[in-house]
Amino acid sequence: MFSPLQVISCYSLLQSPLKISDLVKKASEMGYQALAITDINVMYGVLDFYKACRKYHIKPLLGLTLQLNDTRQKQTANDVILLAKNNQGYHNLMKLSSLKMTKDPDDPNGDRLLLTEIAPLLHELFVITPTKNSLVLEALHSHNFTGAKTELTKIKEICEPNSLFLGVSMHMEDQLVIDLRALAKELNLNIVAASTLKYLRPEQNFEVSVLNSIRLGKKMTSSELTHQQDGLHFLKSPQEFLQEYRKSGLEDAFQNTTQIVDQVDIQIEFPPTRLPRFKTPKGYTSAQYLQELCQAGLKKRAQENQIGNLKPYQKRLDHELAVIERMGFDDYFLVVWDVTHFAHEHQIMIGPGRGSAAGSLVAYTLMITDVDPIQYNLLFERFLNEERVQMPDIDLDIPDLKRDQVIKYVHKKYGHEQMAQIITFGTLAAKQALRDVGRVMGETTYEMDQWSKAIPSVLHITLAEAYQKSQRLQNLVADSQKNELIYRTATHLEGLPRHYSLHAAGVILSEQKLSDLVPVQLGPDEMLVTQFAKDQVEEVGLLKMDFLGLRNLTILENSLRFIAIGCQQKLDIHQIDLKDPPTLALFQKADTNGVFQFESDGIRNVLRKLVPTSFEDIAAVNALYRPGPMNNIDEFIARKHGQRRVTYPDPSLKKILEPTYGIMVYQEQVMQVASAMGAFSLGQADLLRRAMSKKKHDVISEMQQKFINGATSKGFDSQTAEKVYDYISRFGDYGFNRSHAVAYSKMAFELAYVKCHYPAAFYAALLNSVIGSDKKIKTYLTEAKSRQIKVHAPAINESEIYFILKNHAIYFGLGCIKTVRRNFVHAIIQERKAHGPYRTFNNFLQRIPAEFLKQEGIEALIYSGAFDELEPSRAKLLDQLPKMLKNAELSGANVELFEMLAPKAEETVPELSEEERLNKENYYLGAFLSGHPVEKFPNLMQTYHTAKVSEIRAGQSVTTIVYVKKIKTIRTKKGEQMAFVTADDETGTIDLTVFPQQFRQYGSKLSEGVVVMVKGKVEERRGLQLLVSSLNLAQDVIKQRYFLRLPNGSSVQKKQELKRLLEVFHGKVPVIVYDEHSNRKVLLSEELWLSTDDRAQQEVIKLLGESNVVLK
Repeated sequence: MFSPLQVISCYSLLQSPLKISDLVKKASEMGYQALAITDINVMYGVLDFYKACRKYHIKPLLGLTLQLNDTRQKQTANDVILLAKNNQGYHNLMKLSSLKMTKDPDDPNGDRLLLTEIAPLLHELFVITPTKNSLVLEALHSHNFTGAKTELTKIKEICEPNSLFLGVSMHMEDQLVIDLRALAKELNLNIVAASTLKYLRPEQNFEVSVLNSIRLGKKMTSSELTHQQDGLHFLKSPQEFLQEYRKSGLEDAFQNTTQIVDQVDIQIEFPPTRLPRFKTPKGYTSAQYLQELCQAGLKKRAQENQIGNLKPYQKRLDHELAVIERMGFDDYFLVVWDVTHFAHEHQIMIGPGRGSAAGSLVAYTLMITDVDPIQYNLLFERFLNEERVQMPDIDLDIPDLKRDQVIKYVHKKYGHEQMAQIITFGTLAAKQALRDVGRVMGETTYEMDQWSKAIPSVLHITLAEAYQKSQRLQNLVADSQKNELIYRTATHLEGLPRHYSLHAAGVILSEQKLSDLVPVQLGPDEMLVTQFAKDQVEEVGLLKMDFLGLRNLTILENSLRFIAIGCQQKLDIHQIDLKDPPTLALFQKADTNGVFQFESDGIRNVLRKLVPTSFEDIAAVNALYRPGPMNNIDEFIARKHGQRRVTYPDPSLKKILEPTYGIMVYQEQVMQVASAMGAFSLGQADLLRRAMSKKKHDVISEMQQKFINGATSKGFDSQTAEKVYDYISRFGDYGFNRSHAVAYSKMAFELAYVKCHYPAAFYAALLNSVIGSDKKIKTYLTEAKSRQIKVHAPAINESEIYFILKNHAIYFGLGCIKTVRRNFVHAIIQERKAHGPYRTFNNFLQRIPAEFLKQEGIEALIYSGAFDELEPSRAKLLDQLPKMLKNAELSGANVELFEMLAPKAEETVPELSEEERLNKENYYLGAFLSGHPVEKFPNLMQTYHTAKVSEIRAGQSVTTIVYVKKIKTIRTKKGEQMAFVTADDETGTIDLTVFPQQFRQYGSKLSEGVVVMVKGKVEERRGLQLLVSSLNLAQDVIKQRYFLRLPNGSSVQKKQELKRLLEVFHGKVPVIVYDEHSNRKVLLSEELWLSTDDRAQQEVIKLLGESNVVLK
């Protein structure tokens, strides 16, 4: 059996284009019975390779190309190829890779490995000297046979007998082969075929060159681009390799591979999860300690929630604890409890629950979750089921800015070698592949931008798909041979792993030293990182826990802090009333910007239609607004509002399905129906639920008869049982996890409660979460102002680094001002805290360190309004600033001289124009803080129901009021004028397109610096474009409005007559009708607006009465 013995895959990042799946498949087609993988220093691809080989019935040879030299410096390369003989050798490979990859970055020797370090770990390993990058070869190239023998002897001394081989290649020079044979003879060693394999086809040598250039950050030469040479390191069939080695006189080296391959026997184990043992107090078993904690927690919950009848809670708790003990998961729950206990003690908020864990009363009493599973009818068996032996999975949501604190605690608690974070790989996706390839091939930034813009903005789109969909990309590729080469190369490299990073949530805990079980490396924070990805670490039996950093929890936590500090109130968010009418009203109005899981346009539309009247409705919306369940939304809404009858597949199921109006929304309802009618245990019902969600049709069919038999045993007829089973089969696979929906809806309700009752605190926290996003800043500031919340510009004597709440008003942070360096902000605040407020602008300049006396940073402070409390005229400060900075430089530390040189306020400086002031605020703060020209027209906005720019979406027909910033007039091919206009309001910027017909009609009204009201259709054309159908100066739009009142008892005939009159006397004045009977006020559509003509008024007065007609 033959195999290439040095195989470098794409997991030697940016050094090979060889994908494991392609390699193994091709090798199988070529008749290989064994195959090796020996990536450089790492074992990222080993498990994928092992499984692929097993799939194709190929013997896997697991190995490593270990670089003994310091890779961080330019040193003579010194590599060895290692191959595991068996499982012990495989474990030693992991330890060797870990040893290399965890070298201290501050070590003066870098990551160099000494032979004495690797010697203890060479047991059950074959060691092969490579055909390149070897000190032995280096010595022979220098005609230093003795030196080569010395180096080889050192290696031989640490290897097991008959385990060291000298690698040769058919491409070696004859003299080198002669010398290697001589060395082998002298030291009683064998030579072995060990040419390197890096790609499948010879032409892929060019791809290796491109990858190396990307890795090294260098551009390729024109010669490299034009003279592409086929490479030697490609996959040939075993017969082709034999012929080539035989032709080179190295048939014995080829045959010696058999000696290695035949001895290899590796069977990787995929054991059950090895749980770390929790260190309990003396005298306690894990089960006993868990029970004691739960009992104490139940008592606390009962007091907090005033639970009168504890019997059902105790019964449920006893049942859950018994199941947990029988399944051996006591330690797991204690480990999770310990983490959450640390968080609670250090004022780190934990989310109310994630996934099915919220269905556990044990988790609730341990304060791991914050949803009462009995109150909300959540099922433990959905979480943990003895009939489905599987690890429980408790994921913790943690404020994103405090996740590191929790990670550091776990690291300290379990030890450096027992805890690790999990690796993940960034790949060369479509745009990234083009960017990287284009860069090394010499494309300019502008040219690369054109490539990026040619790729459609579709998630996970491939280059091939992009080429089919984008004419622009097709044109680019056809433009030149170089462009064709860039595109072709990018398609070949697309999908390769590019770099590693950390998994956003996963953490590994182990009882044993991790490097005994999995290869590890040192992460950016000097904690260990597994070399296996998240699914693989679980496969090899390690406990993975997910600590997810959640931005919304940070918002909630900061809101509570602002309530305590800024409002001097303490709110226990866990005890709020989930029936709170004002909060429910907020959901009914879909006023849910900034509310977790309820921010998107789509889900807000559902809220408006549904008008939720309970927390149950909110949880149901959360569960339904997902692919699949979405199909039931309209039916759910119609049933809630009585527009369609609420029906049940059988009256006995009413109690289960009544909260969701007879529609099966939750997976738990599938389980409850199977239990109530089919006599399933909840454990069996969970298996049915799982089969339906996984669409396992054989299991579903098999369980049908069991369900029918159970139903008939409970007195139901078989026809009814079949009908119900068919019903749950149809709806069950769309069901959502109720535990998760309730827990996440509780977090959403908590945020909405704060938004409703403490809006200033909510917006201060929300704004801090979007620093850097001008669009979000504008949206949230507009909302805050609409609630009459005062928002102050940065204030030099009040502001901190970020947004704060003070006296119920929000202050911009100094750190939110663009171009102002963070260390400057720290210096300003530290000086103020140390020596009191700044008295004058002059005093400020005196007190800040000289290194910050620079025009750019101080100008940014002035333009953003930071000194308004000291000097209201920003123009005056800007005028004086250059002189004052020069004076500061001249006077040095001499305060008296600096004050003497201070400019005298002699001449008046013209104030900044409104346009300049607003534009500068927008530039430095990302928002028009002092106001915006469109805000002068609130009545128009109300009358015409205009949309804010931030609310506009493609496909809508809208009316909006915007400020014209820039106009570009062009002529079409027919010579007609049209215009492209850039405009904005306080929430964002939009492009207007005024076609020739509209330009003829409205062009005279267009000029920069005016506010216009425009109507039109919105399209997506490299950003949003509003195609203008009408345009008027906002100041010219008629400000009059008719108010018509329909008194109680107005007949249908009277309403029809009013409609006729409005159509006959159609005009341009908006009409607002107030119906006394329904107590509703409605702005009529434009076709029913009324003229100001006297006759029109008289006719309407005649119909409704003079007191019911008002023209304002």
